[in-house]
Amino acid sequence: MKRIFDVFFSFFGLIVTSPVIIIVSLIIWFYDFGPVFYLAPRVGKNGKLFKMLKFRSMVINADKIGASSTTKSDKRITPIGRFVRKYKIDEIPQLFNVFIGQMSIVGPRPEVKYFTDLFTEDEKAILSVKPGITDWASVWNSDEGKILEGYEDPDKAYMELIWPEKKRLQLKYVKEQSFLNDIKIIFLTLRAVFKK
Repeated sequence: MKRIFDVFFSFFGLIVTSPVIIIVSLIIWFYDFGPVFYLAPRVGKNGKLFKMLKFRSMVINADKIGASSTTKSDKRITPIGRFVRKYKIDEIPQLFNVFIGQMSIVGPRPEVKYFTDLFTEDEKAILSVKPGITDWASVWNSDEGKILEGYEDPDKAYMELIWPEKKRLQLKYVKEQSFLNDIKIIFLTLRAVFKK
């Protein structure tokens, strides 16, 4: 049932957002003639690595010149990048990941391998389900950059201020997952985005 919903929702979502995808792609490309998408290495279900698709919101090779966590005022973020991040437009390409089965619409947000390698045995349960575009942690904290603002070491601040609660909420999702909860999370996520 969940996979059928994911395929239908992602296919419908890609059709509805196709004008946005085309326009944003052109703006990003014309800004610096660099790649439109960023293929973010992430850990998926059962610890399998995959490339999560996002609109590139930072300068070329940003992952090689800074922390993996990003503050709101990070100088690597491009002008169009600030806009797509604010309204979560950079996440739209992940519908492709959902359509091909690497992600779900709802599930724990995928992490980089550095962080999943630090999981305790109990926390590894987070990797027993497909990662998603949104989850309880995304509803709780829809703007990580704002929380990390002003910290000298964004990765350290992320681990201290965000990660513990994020893991708790992701484990809550795994233990209580249901179609009804997925619908509720989608609704709360959309409400948070439209509020912006």
